[in-house]
Amino acid sequence: MTWSELDWKSLDSNRQRFLEGKPGEGPYWESEAALASYDKTFGERIGWKWDAVLLELRMRGWKPSGGCVLDWGCGSGIAGRRVARFFGETVFESMVVWDHSPIAADFACNAATAAFPSLQVSSATAGYLSSNEEVGTLLISHVLNELDPAARQELMGLIRRSRSVLWVEPGSRDASRALGRARDELVPEFGVVAPCTHANPCPVLLPENERHWCHHFAAPPPGIFADSNWVKFGQRAGIDLRSIPYSFIALEKNWKSDTAGLSRVIGRTEAFKPYVRILNCDSGGLAQLEVVKRSAPDLYKQLPKSKLPLVYRWERDGKDVVGGSALDS
Repeated sequence: MTWSELDWKSLDSNRQRFLEGKPGEGPYWESEAALASYDKTFGERIGWKWDAVLLELRMRGWKPSGGCVLDWGCGSGIAGRRVARFFGETVFESMVVWDHSPIAADFACNAATAAFPSLQVSSATAGYLSSNEEVGTLLISHVLNELDPAARQELMGLIRRSRSVLWVEPGSRDASRALGRARDELVPEFGVVAPCTHANPCPVLLPENERHWCHHFAAPPPGIFADSNWVKFGQRAGIDLRSIPYSFIALEKNWKSDTAGLSRVIGRTEAFKPYVRILNCDSGGLAQLEVVKRSAPDLYKQLPKSKLPLVYRWERDGKDVVGGSALDS
């Protein structure tokens, strides 16, 4: 698929479906060309979100424990390929892809096989999905707005038979808060790897935090704005290539890590002359903090420019951050 061959009719249709945010009425992939066009554009952009998530998981000391990796609702299979590339295909015994659309499952299966020749890749059967066979790592990407109650219940059952779950969604308020509710439902059975630094109920969902939602921003690849094809695509598709919001949760059964004193910054930082304001989440809940320029000049400069996941251990004086260090990437 080249830039000049993009199937804009299908891209526009998928974009509209995403913006409407409603459960779909059956499979919507119509051709391999539509999938290839999506994979090169919107799918690649979703891949940038996965890159940010996987970097944070490495910062947290997490890696897959082997077994099968299942890309559920795979679309073009961007999530599965990103995970296999990041951790290495030899980490997994096999990869299974599944989508409502057989065309999509075939595309994802073929793309993963071409990218990772030594990895056993197959499409999920109905028997596999309904069995009790353990899934090593379950990947879920951008599906929440498509799930009716029955499909959501089916997915939660699949999650519960998985050792670990990596779930990435758009950074919209509705998707993020729905993901937070799913997280709280699953916490009794899983350890929280990221983005949370605690296993308490999600503080964003408290009534007093109604205006907030847990989301983050991925950095686009270097040089993307010097690529005329991407610039033209962004203009034609009506998207801002600089803004790549996402929400996610990463869960693993029996996960243990030292998160004492660890915080996760939510959303964007806000820079003012005397301080940088952040929305901070930690075991104490959600709080707006100020990184004071006079007390922490290095942090004051670093935070607004950082391209890394904002995971820190702060030194605080009440609501003021007077020092601290980033989690090592």
